[in-house]
Amino acid sequence: MAQSKTPELPAHEGLARLARTFSALSTLALWLAGIGLVAMTFIVSWQVFTRFVLNWSNAWTEPAAVLLMSWFIFLGAAVGIRENYHLGFDVLLYVLPKSSKRVLRSISDVVVIAFAIGMVWYGLQLVALGWPARLPSLGIPEGVKYLPIVAGGALIILFSIERLLLRWSGVDVDADINLEAVPDLADAPKEV
Repeated sequence: MAQSKTPELPAHEGLARLARTFSALSTLALWLAGIGLVAMTFIVSWQVFTRFVLNWSNAWTEPAAVLLMSWFIFLGAAVGIRENYHLGFDVLLYVLPKSSKRVLRSISDVVVIAFAIGMVWYGLQLVALGWPARLPSLGIPEGVKYLPIVAGGALIILFSIERLLLRWSGVDVDADINLEAVPDLADAPKEV
């Protein structure tokens, strides 16, 4: 699994420490998402094996797999925000002057923060509403199903604020792999 990248650190020590801390947090979230994906794969495989080979079904496998899937989706989305791999509508960046890129990306980050605040706010309400009920197949509070929304939203807020702070301190956090120069195939080494 790839390790999260830390942007070129700013001269300000506080921002550099923040970037290192969030890089470690992003790496942890990425590892947890990867472990969740592997665990979900094993659970679904077990479910298929028991259902079609042993003619027996486990009640806990499907809700556990869905819960794990929620965790790795929302953790992965937060890492995607930090690593600049999230979806975007970048048409304006191609037609407007390059100097406007920082402003447009900042507006995008503010919109993402607003959306993530909604995730946390309404996710907490869902957790509170579902907490008294139990998931019968897992024996845990039903509100646990909504914790990934809250955790993912909180990480998205933190990572978006980090992007804003680093961008406006002079760090290029908006490097776009699609805008990089494509190497000329004539310069590629030839196979013998």
